[in-house]
Amino acid sequence: MEATMITRIREVRKAKRMTLDDVARACTPPTTPQTIGRLETGMRTVSVGWLNRIADALGVAATDLVDHPASEKLEVLALIGSDAAAAPRKAQVALPPHPEAGQVALLVTASVGDYRAGDEIWCDRVTPESFGRALNRDVLVPRPTGRFVFGRLLAREGGKLHLLPLGSGARQIVVSDPPYLALPVRLIRALG
Repeated sequence: MEATMITRIREVRKAKRMTLDDVARACTPPTTPQTIGRLETGMRTVSVGWLNRIADALGVAATDLVDHPASEKLEVLALIGSDAAAAPRKAQVALPPHPEAGQVALLVTASVGDYRAGDEIWCDRVTPESFGRALNRDVLVPRPTGRFVFGRLLAREGGKLHLLPLGSGARQIVVSDPPYLALPVRLIRALG
């Protein structure tokens, strides 16, 4: 059982493109790359505590690190670059997305802008002191009337946000002092 977990820890770490040192530093409290390596190779027992620490460091659920008969693996078949598609040099797996703490989702019911009906948009909830990182990006902003505006954040002047809704012919809207905004970080779209 432990060997299976060890194999999965390494797979997930590599899928996340993290080094042993990256994982060691991301652990709370931090540990050494050698300790992470020993846990991966089975030279050290993987306890539930270690499994949870490593899962947190990798940004996945602890269950993602455990390989069991019912779990499905999504094999990476090819790496697509600007000039070609090629098989990976070493076997790789893709990890299913998991929401981060505090994230919210938007469901697109009718195509608008670059978004299609059926799209799922995962967003970080951003507080006013971090609104600057959302400039020139699509955001969802709550309005005082209990409604929302979804559009491109054009400018921020004091507590006022200037937004351009995504529909054609839309006019700029100003929202004063919103308590937060939702900044898209992941688009989930069914193709076909």
